[in-house]
Amino acid sequence: MDKLNEGIKKMQEQNFEEAAKLFNESIEENPKDPLGFINFGNLLLHMNELEKAERFFLRAIELDDQLATAYYGLGNVYFEKSLFEKAQEQFQKAIQLGLQEADVYVMIGLSLQNLDHQKLALPYFQRATELNPEDEVALFQYGLSLAETNQIDTAQQVFFQVLKINPRHSDTHYNLGVSYLYKDDVELAMDHFKKALDIQPDHLLASHAKEKIEEMNNNQNQE
Repeated sequence: MDKLNEGIKKMQEQNFEEAAKLFNESIEENPKDPLGFINFGNLLLHMNELEKAERFFLRAIELDDQLATAYYGLGNVYFEKSLFEKAQEQFQKAIQLGLQEADVYVMIGLSLQNLDHQKLALPYFQRATELNPEDEVALFQYGLSLAETNQIDTAQQVFFQVLKINPRHSDTHYNLGVSYLYKDDVELAMDHFKKALDIQPDHLLASHAKEKIEEMNNNQNQE
């Protein structure tokens, strides 16, 4: 096994110190190979060493400006630094260079959401779910995006898909509760808020929504 693959294996095993050593040795032995810089960049990103990670991804791009994964890594750095416009640009470059994975479409969608472009984010989340229909993160974000653009019925269908994959997804239950409130179905809304709290007792949004419904019911009973 070469040092890059061995480093990736160590990284997957959470042995970051050994992974860093192997990636560093690989770069020293092959200083013109951009893959060493990309892998070390990914490790640094994972360790939240954002400035260093950025330098490694930029060096990889200097060596080969056609490597999609370098732009994807750089996009993640900018996303973590809340530079969402710059992040989106890098993710778009990664797609243009052939990266067709659900994750990159999710990240573009999240970048656009953070820039308050809900409608623009929607097709990217949709594409992510087409590429990986079992990706609960992509499905959940797609459902949220549908809800935020007032496509409540379709959003509910997507949220139920998330629950098929992960029945204990508390945020999905909470958002289903909110969607039922939009449809004036207080009983079903309450049911999902309670489920969210059963799974995650400290879910503040679900707790607040449940209290509001109980308060409303008490006021109606007193009238």
